This record gives sequence, C-alpha cells and structure tokens, in this order.
Amino acid sequence: MADTQTTSAITEITGRLTNRSVGKKFLMAASGLILVLYIIGHMLGNLQIFISQDQINTYAERLHSLGIVLWLVRVFLLSMLVVHVWMAIKLSLENYAARPIKYFKKNYVEAPLSSRTMIWTGIGVFLFVVYHVMHFTMIVTNPEYAGLKDPIGRFDVYSMVILGFRNYFISGVYIVAMALVSYHLVHAAKSMFQTIGWNDASMEPTLQKVSVIFAWIIFIGFISIPVSVMAGWLTLPRGV
Repeated sequence: MADTQTTSAITEITGRLTNRSVGKKFLMAASGLILVLYIIGHMLGNLQIFISQDQINTYAERLHSLGIVLWLVRVFLLSMLVVHVWMAIKLSLENYAARPIKYFKKNYVEAPLSSRTMIWTGIGVFLFVVYHVMHFTMIVTNPEYAGLKDPIGRFDVYSMVILGFRNYFISGVYIVAMALVSYHLVHAAKSMFQTIGWNDASMEPTLQKVSVIFAWIIFIGFISIPVSVMAGWLTLPRGV
C-alpha cells in the first residue's frame, strides 16, 4: 500500500512539473545547472593535457577505474541533457502557440538573438554530444584509437586527442560546437537565475556581463586544445 502511494505521489509531482509552465522552466533550469557544472569539470579535466601525457592519461585512468559508477554518471548526464532539450522544445512550442500574431514582430525585435536561437543551439549541442561520445568515449567513429597505449601500457588518451584534432574537419566541428555551447550559455545563465528568482532589474546588467565572461572562458578553454594541436603546440610523443 505504501509503495503504491509513493508511486502515485511521484507520478503526480512529475506530471505537475512536466505539464505546467513553471514546472518545465524549473526542470530546464535544474538540468541546465547540472550540465553547466559538468561542462566546467569536463573542461578542467581536458586542460590537463597541457601538463603532460602522463597527467591526462592518469586522469582518464582514474575515471575509468570507477567502472559502473562512471557509466551511471554518464547515463544521468545524458538524461539531464534530454530533459533540458525536451523542456526547451515544449516551452518554445507553447510560447509560439500563445503568442498573438500582432505582437510577433515587436517581441522578435526586443528578444536578444541568443534567446531566439536557444532551441536551435540546444539541439545542435545535443547532436554534437552524441557524436563526441561516439568519437572519443565509445571510439565508434575511429576504432583505430582503441590500440593506442602509453609507455606504461595504459590507454593513451593524450595521443588519441592529438590524432583526432589533427583532422581539420573534426577540429572545425568541435570549435563550432563549442561556439554553440558558449552562445547558448549567454542566455541560459540569465534564464536559470530568473527561474529561481535571483534576477531582477538591478541585477540584469551584472548578470549579462557575468554570463558573457563565463561563456568566453568556456569557449577559450575548450577550443585551446584543437587550436594547439593544429598549430603544432601539442604534438604526439615519440613512437606514435
């Protein structure tokens, strides 16, 4: 009986969150915050490639040593991305359906470009994540990476990244994707604070500046790797 009541309560709460505009915005903000924290952590982890081959390979080995826990985290993050995109699509469709035609031009002019393109940049980021996981995580698109080993027998993430970004097309796709992520963050950060009630007229200019600075940091941090590879600043170790 208790299990049935608990299930019913969870179903009711989930229904309220996904069927009401406020609930959708909360889910989008919460999933967005989790994804932003992951982006920061992922960037800091990736930047260890500039320290040394051993450093980035040690970092990767520690992650993989988590085993099933790592995959559970990956599934959770992917589900947060799906929720984020799903809520964004539903809210965009609702806003479009509710918007009076006579005010369309006015609202379009007043809304910033980052706001108007949120749905498209979000979908673009989602598609890139799918490719990125297949490329560097599951090694589906480039199975030749699977045989890479460093001097002590560990999987050589360092060499894999450099070999991948030596391909100008892959680097170009990555840089464009990071531009989409960063551009998405400009409006997303402000929207998240607004959803939780931390955004008012007096804070608007500050939040706008902080959002732009944060987006630039993320963009520069991520693209520094493919740019360094293409410029020859990051090179393969001897024997690879």
